[in-house]
Amino acid sequence: MLSALDIARRLDAGTLSVDALYDEIAATVADREAEIEAFVSVDIEAARAAAHSTYGPFAGMPIGVKDNIDTGDRITAYGSPIHAQNRPAVDAAIVALARRAGACLLGKTVTTEFAFFSPGPTRNPHNFDHTPGGSSSGSAAGVAAGFFPLALGTQTGGSVVRPAAFCGIAGFKPSFGRLPTVGVKIFSWSLDTVGVFAKGIADVAFAAGVLADRDWRVDGEVPTPPRLGFVEPQPWAQADDEMSVALERVRRAADRAGAATASVSLPPVFREAFAAHQTIQDYEATRALAAEVDLAPDKLSAVLRQTLDEGAAISATAYDDAQRTAEQARRAFSDILSKVDVLVTPSAPGAAPIGLASTGSSVFNRVWTLMGAPAANVPGLQSFAGLPLGVQTVGAYAADRRTLKAAHWLEECLRAQASDS
Repeated sequence: MLSALDIARRLDAGTLSVDALYDEIAATVADREAEIEAFVSVDIEAARAAAHSTYGPFAGMPIGVKDNIDTGDRITAYGSPIHAQNRPAVDAAIVALARRAGACLLGKTVTTEFAFFSPGPTRNPHNFDHTPGGSSSGSAAGVAAGFFPLALGTQTGGSVVRPAAFCGIAGFKPSFGRLPTVGVKIFSWSLDTVGVFAKGIADVAFAAGVLADRDWRVDGEVPTPPRLGFVEPQPWAQADDEMSVALERVRRAADRAGAATASVSLPPVFREAFAAHQTIQDYEATRALAAEVDLAPDKLSAVLRQTLDEGAAISATAYDDAQRTAEQARRAFSDILSKVDVLVTPSAPGAAPIGLASTGSSVFNRVWTLMGAPAANVPGLQSFAGLPLGVQTVGAYAADRRTLKAAHWLEECLRAQASDS
């Protein structure tokens, strides 16, 4: 895998040339893309040409952009045949900001249909028989495969944290609203959040901080032991046996490394909030995709049509009630996070499921997305079969750097544990 921080430093110092970087990427894509299928479209030479005349913290950096995010120089189809020839007039705001900082668009990456359930063809680089997760399938798989050091994705339920976990990389979903969604194909305006994928936590902290114009970097400092709240089993989200054992291993390692750990029970309102997520998402999706439903319903997948039909049956009263429940849960969440730096939970129920018909379950992510909370997948764990396992740090709203610092500390802790074993 390519490290964004390492590439930025080496390009800046002149110890790595643009052409050497893009030659390496071209060879990797030629060798692996036919089996992984991370890209909807890719133009390495256009990115190389742009890289020779860029400036800023990302100068020359190749990136992948999820295909539900508009790009003015590439078709953006949103994972749907309805938009197969859609060429936006301009970049989404997040893409424009990335280019301003010197990033060069290598390719558009596979998304599920409208960033919902129906998967694309992308395979997990660690085992082609397994899903890479979704909906940001190509962005996560492309980083893991070494196609690009940075990628943009989105999360409405678990579409950044979960595929990062399945692909064994870092994925960071900032606090709601910290990165602009202007020019992103909206599925749920109360939930959709732009996120970043990279090799490790220091890389996503660097990249997300540049895009948000905030000091979120965690490299160059000695991580200090955080206060970690380990969430007790959630009635709506059950980890498999292997993940449960791994989480307990993480807690023991954190204890030994000096962290203050505590068990955290979520109040009953969180059970209601978990259900409220779907009410809010489906009600908004029905309206966000009104034009597609009216103009080309036959080009929507069966699972999306069913979801939109169910969303159309949700009353405004039920939607308003769900929003009130979410606000109650956010107040309770704020109280919980006043006692610990971050919560620690599985990023997914286990390792990436076998098969490509599903991208896996987001049950460990949805409620945190509803909270608008920053969340980071921490890589470094493996299943017995050699597939990545991920745990996430979840922080208080607007405490993005604290969340990333805790994730960085935990990543270093897991790395030390692996070297000792």
